[in-house]
Parts: sequence; structure tokens; C-alpha cells
Amino acid sequence: MNGPSSAPRGERPGTRGTRWETVLTSTEVVVDDDTWNEEPPAANRETRRAIARKQRGKRNSAQR
Repeated sequence: MNGPSSAPRGERPGTRGTRWETVLTSTEVVVDDDTWNEEPPAANRETRRAIARKQRGKRNSAQR
């Protein structure tokens, strides 16, 4: 039976004497923190639901 081997295979060994030629580049863009002159962005659905759950929990514990 010829099928895929269960033993993992690594990368093939490199050729002797060759070197990796790499060039390091930076794509990071710095943004000033004072960009939020208006209101901050609205919370997404997951955050709104988490806040509502937390407030429901406070109301239910206060009623007991």
C-alpha cells in the first residue's frame, strides 16, 4: 500500500557553501496619538453585548 507517510518530513537540506541573501525592510507607519479629535469609534457588537451582560449581572445580583 502506497500512501502518505505519517512521519513528518522537514525541508530539504541546503547546498553546501551557499548563503541566504536577506534584505531587512520596515513597513511600519507611525501614527500620532492625537488623531482622535472627534469621538472615539463606536464599540463593535461583541463589546456592546459584553457590556450589556455585565450590567445585567449587576442588576440581577442587586435584586437578590
